[in-house]
Amino acid sequence: MSSSTPAPDTTTPGPDPAAARSSRRLALYALAVCVLAVAAAVVSFAQANFLGIVWVLIAGLSSNIAWFAYKRAATVR
Repeated sequence: MSSSTPAPDTTTPGPDPAAARSSRRLALYALAVCVLAVAAAVVSFAQANFLGIVWVLIAGLSSNIAWFAYKRAATVR
């Protein structure tokens, strides 16, 4: 009964440039959604429509996603 163990991997993984690019792209898309949601909220409130509250919540969510993706991209680099 011979048990062969694989040789340990001596290469250290570096930062993945594809992950950084995708995180930056996600951050830009989320920022665009945030800006559009803020514009929709302003228009909605200007028309005395309280559906703007939903747009404000969407803007808050997308800004958090943009911030998280930006920080993740900065960490990978």
